[in-house]
Amino acid sequence: MPDYLHRTLECYLKQIDRQFSAVLVTGPRQVGKTTLLRYLSKNMRTYVTLDDPLNAQLANEEPRLFLQRFKPPLLIDEIQYAPDLLPYIKMHIDETHQLGAFWLTGSQQFQLMKGISESLAGRVGIVNLLGLSLKEQQKNPKVSEPFLPNVFQLENRAKNSVTLSLQDIYRIIWRGQFPVICSSVVNRDVFYSSYVQTYLQRDIRDLAHVGDIHTFLKFLRAAAARTGQLLNMSDMSRDCGVSPMTAKNWLSVLEASGIIYLLEPYHNNITSRLIKTPKLYFLDTGLCAYLTEWSTAETLEAGSMSGAILETFIFTEILKSYWHNGKRAPLYYYRDKDKKEIDLLIIRDDIIYPLEFKKSARVDKITIQSFHVLKKFNKKIGTGGVVCLINQYLPITENNFAIPVSYL
Repeated sequence: MPDYLHRTLECYLKQIDRQFSAVLVTGPRQVGKTTLLRYLSKNMRTYVTLDDPLNAQLANEEPRLFLQRFKPPLLIDEIQYAPDLLPYIKMHIDETHQLGAFWLTGSQQFQLMKGISESLAGRVGIVNLLGLSLKEQQKNPKVSEPFLPNVFQLENRAKNSVTLSLQDIYRIIWRGQFPVICSSVVNRDVFYSSYVQTYLQRDIRDLAHVGDIHTFLKFLRAAAARTGQLLNMSDMSRDCGVSPMTAKNWLSVLEASGIIYLLEPYHNNITSRLIKTPKLYFLDTGLCAYLTEWSTAETLEAGSMSGAILETFIFTEILKSYWHNGKRAPLYYYRDKDKKEIDLLIIRDDIIYPLEFKKSARVDKITIQSFHVLKKFNKKIGTGGVVCLINQYLPITENNFAIPVSYL
């Protein structure tokens, strides 16, 4: 595979393959789930895709025959198309206790996870894969440990990061993180046009049974225009001419198919003055820029979405650093009714690490003045900082740093 780019997730997949009889890799379409597993299998396991209607029909109607024809070790692509196969996979696992017998991929989490939890609970290791991280694009995937803004990590990232200019960063943001976009010369607009049409025609009809595809596309674009913002379902439903209940259902579809991520606010019972609405983030900035019709990286950088899409890129890179290491992402944001806000809180071992995101190369103590509100949670406050457009990390205070975007 000459164009294969190594993924951070490889190491974790090798670990859990030795612990579970089944491994499930979930994520949006075209992020490289199958490519990753086929690379790791090195042609030592049978590959079958349920995107093929004949294979899916056999798996659902004759699951025993399916497993006789395609014997483990087996890689099954798009397992959500054969929910009736899962109980038979369970029976095979319980009979043989064979570790690593089944590698599965799936791109529709709601349907998929329901079947997995009912049939394979305790027998399957589940991981999430997104598009290529910045370090994966730079062919340095092992540097991408779960992100924390501490001195040890910043020193390590400083040694293993490529300096990026403002233009470089927005070119990466505008083009997006799908492997085919990053590893080969393809027409970006043609790719995203095809991607959206495939997504609408397949996943949307399966998940939501949407009758009016054009209205759903309008809703998809409305969501893209709101990346990095607090979720306002009333505004979205009004802009698209659908009911709030329909908008809520459609938003669940976007989340289920890995298009968006809803970042929950951090709160506890100490105060009631906290905003409890999630923030919406698109999980691929290239798709987001395409849907909001920015024709070049230069117009995107100079335009009204410039700050929001940079924030989206920073957030998704930090999210990938956890998911691609097989970790739950302990990520939240803070906002209270006095409009004090912190872009991201990483909660690790009961310690709060606060981060701000800025489209600027100049930051000072004023940028982090909102961090003091965290004292009311009675938790230890770890090192924090501002992820911004400088070229090397610098101290702002004793425990807070200005952190280059290129370190992510």
